[in-house]
Amino acid sequence: MLTKRIVPCLDIKDGRTVKGVNFVDLRDAGDPVVLAKQYAELGADELVFLDISATQERRRTMHDMVLKVAEQVNIPFTVGGGISSIADVDDLLHCGADKVSINSSAVKRPELINELSDKFGSQCIVVAIDAKQIEGEWYVHLAGGTIPTDLKLFDWAQEIEQRGAGEILFTSMNHDGTKSGFANDALAKLSTLVNIPIIASGGAGTIQHFVDTFKDGKADAALAASVFHFGEIAIMDLKRKLKNEGIAVRI
Repeated sequence: MLTKRIVPCLDIKDGRTVKGVNFVDLRDAGDPVVLAKQYAELGADELVFLDISATQERRRTMHDMVLKVAEQVNIPFTVGGGISSIADVDDLLHCGADKVSINSSAVKRPELINELSDKFGSQCIVVAIDAKQIEGEWYVHLAGGTIPTDLKLFDWAQEIEQRGAGEILFTSMNHDGTKSGFANDALAKLSTLVNIPIIASGGAGTIQHFVDTFKDGKADAALAASVFHFGEIAIMDLKRKLKNEGIAVRI
């Protein structure tokens, strides 16, 4: 049985970790390199870094950070934000990232998924989807959730798999930062439509929410930010609870 993964997420803006609610009202959560080292020591299975500002300095900031993180952690970490070419991915992997996450660039040019998968292998290509439920239908949003599209979540997820991505990171914009639980109905449907791992994101507030997303949402991994950044949930306490619930985790 494959173990379920617990994945702290560090949203990076101007070199700092930030966290908001529904993608807005950001507040500072600390130095990403320091947090990465702490999470690796505290039992996280993987880490995700997302540059949400995509400023002109993105390349330099992200590369410096990736190099520093690679020196501090011994668990896989994924880097995303503003990645749109083979050269971008090549640079980040050479700096020490294990996987990359693409989002807006994949929607704008879906063949990018094929190109990256063919070049680097599907195992290191994660496609992130930020989606919002509007009148019962889930629609994909771009640019940190600021640009709505007509693209539907479930159609896009199936295309992502067909084009060779190794994993999908699905964030529910409706749930992000609300601490009301993950979008388990949508996650469960995703799990029936694709055969690649699904990372659940958006809504973690309690340990029970993680239990529910693994059992009801059929998620392969659960990503969270503020509950870890601000000490509301300890990773090992969470894993012990999951194990007691019969969910396979690495302890």
